[in-house]
Amino acid sequence: MKAADPAPESPQKLNRSDLPLRLGSSLVLIPVALFGAWWGGLPAYGLAALVAAIVFAEWALVIGRSERLLPEDPAVLLTLVAIAAAALVAGLWTPAAGLGLVGLSVLAAGLMARSTWLAAGALYAGLFGVALAAIRSDAVSGLDAVIVLLVVVWASDSFAYFAGRSIGGPKLWTRVSPKKTWSGAIGGLTGGVLLALAVALWLGVPWSGGLVVLLVLLSLASQAGDLGESALKRRFGRKDSSAIIPGHGGMMDRVDGLVTASGLALLVGWMHQGSDAIGMGILFW
Repeated sequence: MKAADPAPESPQKLNRSDLPLRLGSSLVLIPVALFGAWWGGLPAYGLAALVAAIVFAEWALVIGRSERLLPEDPAVLLTLVAIAAAALVAGLWTPAAGLGLVGLSVLAAGLMARSTWLAAGALYAGLFGVALAAIRSDAVSGLDAVIVLLVVVWASDSFAYFAGRSIGGPKLWTRVSPKKTWSGAIGGLTGGVLLALAVALWLGVPWSGGLVVLLVLLSLASQAGDLGESALKRRFGRKDSSAIIPGHGGMMDRVDGLVTASGLALLVGWMHQGSDAIGMGILFW
């Protein structure tokens, strides 16, 4: 997800922006994500596994270890399969078992492919898939926790985009992402936290200082994830991770903030309430 946004552009340039494509893609992707979360079970875990596998495949493209989305290198393909399996195992069995498979995927990438960068991608994508599946597997609060997580990330992205365009101002980190501004970052943080808190309260989650602090941290993690992906693409001279989503580039371009936010949510929920009640550990303080 995008953490902060470009300074205001001229009306002529704005008319040629990719905003219609972004909105159109979102109108397809958001219902799919929400439906999968609502349904739960194998469809939800399968969706997490698919997205994690695509993210890893795009990481391999970005770092130059693959020339197509479906990798031909046996080591890269084996790692991709292990990442998808990790998400399924985390949801259908236990998060700990899923994390064990992530560890194996990292070893496969590091030893078989002999690539530290590919191993980092296995950890990145693998933890993402496990986090989404493990949070949703909480039978009591998993759905609500996933919804709040998605809202804080999506709202942070959207508020950052429009705040950055309308306000502009000083750049956030020019060397990594030249168009992002402090106004976008602050707008994303404020809007993301407030909207996610409103949704949480609507879902029946009681107000608490712990919840507010966690939402702030999740919004910041989302924005940091976007900057991290921007740094990776700049390091390898790539504009987008792929071109499978019109207006957004690749899947990794779309979920970069969700990757880091979900990882943080998994850690906090697990530490707070244990592996069987991760969703409850996220929401209830």
